[in-house]
Amino acid sequence: MPFDGIVTRAATNELQSKVLPGKINKIYQPTNSELVLTIRSNRQNYNLLLSIHPTYARFHITNEKFVNPEEPPLFCMVLRKHLTASFIESIEQIEMERVVVITLQSKNEIGDITQKQLYIELMGKHSNIILVDGEKNHIIDCMKHIGVSQNRYRTLLPGQPYTLPPSQDKLNPLEVDGDTFISKLDFNQGKIDQQIVQTLSGFSPMAAKELYNRSHLGNIDSYRTAFLHIQEEMKGNQWKPHIVTEPKEDFHVLNMTSHVAIEHEFHSIHEMLDAFYSGKAERDRVKQQAKDLLRFIKNEKDKNKRKLKKHQLTLKKAENKDTYQKQGELLTAHLHLVKTGDQDVTVTDYYDPDAKQLTIALNPQKTPSENAQQFFKTYQKMKTSEQVVQKEILKTEREIDYLDQLAQQIEVAHVEDITDIREELIDEGYMKRKTKDIKKKQRQKRPKIDQFIAKDGTLICLGKNNKQNEYLTMKMAHRNDTWLHTKDIPGSHVVIRSDKPSEETLFEAAQLAAYYSKSQNSSSVPVDYTLVRHVKKPNGSKPGFVTYDNQKTLTVTPTKEVIDALKSRKAN
Repeated sequence: MPFDGIVTRAATNELQSKVLPGKINKIYQPTNSELVLTIRSNRQNYNLLLSIHPTYARFHITNEKFVNPEEPPLFCMVLRKHLTASFIESIEQIEMERVVVITLQSKNEIGDITQKQLYIELMGKHSNIILVDGEKNHIIDCMKHIGVSQNRYRTLLPGQPYTLPPSQDKLNPLEVDGDTFISKLDFNQGKIDQQIVQTLSGFSPMAAKELYNRSHLGNIDSYRTAFLHIQEEMKGNQWKPHIVTEPKEDFHVLNMTSHVAIEHEFHSIHEMLDAFYSGKAERDRVKQQAKDLLRFIKNEKDKNKRKLKKHQLTLKKAENKDTYQKQGELLTAHLHLVKTGDQDVTVTDYYDPDAKQLTIALNPQKTPSENAQQFFKTYQKMKTSEQVVQKEILKTEREIDYLDQLAQQIEVAHVEDITDIREELIDEGYMKRKTKDIKKKQRQKRPKIDQFIAKDGTLICLGKNNKQNEYLTMKMAHRNDTWLHTKDIPGSHVVIRSDKPSEETLFEAAQLAAYYSKSQNSSSVPVDYTLVRHVKKPNGSKPGFVTYDNQKTLTVTPTKEVIDALKSRKAN
């Protein structure tokens, strides 16, 4: 279900009950499109996420942990100046639109009480967060600046008067009566669900489809009844937050009568939104930031695949090398039968048990001895190329495996991990370092390793890229820690801070190893485990590449439930 006016109402009502009265203690801006407000209310801290992501615009209380930039963006600094330690007076939805206003009270530099308003506009690519002076109605600042050249109707720039987005002149479904609603529909025209979207404010096509499905008889009375039932649910906050996976993963706040089965039901709207959107926006950011890396890796893989194909053709030709040696020896034994200018010669094949006759093609421009030497040279060339090509094939196959591993690591990477992967490609000579990045190289920090607490309290460490893997296994881990990795499958290094972990901890660590591998969506994934002292890094090998022995193997099927439980017990 899109984050429409109905979802906005449901989320707003629940937010009111949770954070009013409340005080803003901290403000962070992890990305250009996301804002996190830490609100203290009723002796609890709530992290309220406000996102104007073009695809995932939303607001909800979140338990997700964000990595904040070292230097906060300008908009974040402005909000901290005006809103830190301010009290929330109200949180209201504008009509049934996707616009919410948070009214706050604070003191200015001289101690006078002032009122500010934070508008959250959730309208796809036009989404924005705007801080407004409550007395003058002037914009103090906004997350996205919109000038006159971009929008003639409303300018969103500091100092400009704030105006709400243009009204669509639709009926408010909370206020309109059933007869008025019905009078706006043309039953002769058809496409009733589309007409509902054009008639009712806050109704997305999905909500309109639900109203349409509830009108079982398809007549005027059944449409009126279906509308009044939904209106009653919205007025009484009779929400049913749930997530479904068929026909695709989606969330809903209404009781969707067309759904046969619900994948997961929630007691809280915000809990459901956090569960549904968790990681989606970050995956999108990772794809955007890693787009050039994925393209580069794909091109390198294609290049190596073409090289591998050529090597395999050369190897196939070299299978005939012994034929050239044989012809050279037979020609040498029968030189008396050949004279310069002959195009071929028929000789007795001494290597054949039946001593059959064999015709050998010759170069008429060469002497008999030169023809024999040419056969020996061709044999030697093929023999040498076979040895070289076999090594090159092994090298190329390892190169493809390495690039596959990098592509897999990008699939599970967080935004901050992309920098490590890019740095690795530069260090390995695949990419050139930009001049402006040279100083960054000098102040590089050690890789950040994700750490989780197992159910029994044991620490489990995870590396999600080669730099992290190498640091974790070769430097951070103790020699008697337990090390895990998917068997013959590209994936992450996992270390349990124990030489004799419990079966339950071993299972949790194996789940991490399987989930953060190329077999994330597979079942019965084999995971090897051994002590760190049995793990070695060969000289000159690629980052993250190791060999190991004395291992045992267990099989797990990675599940999101186990991973989410571990994430909830993250130690850093």
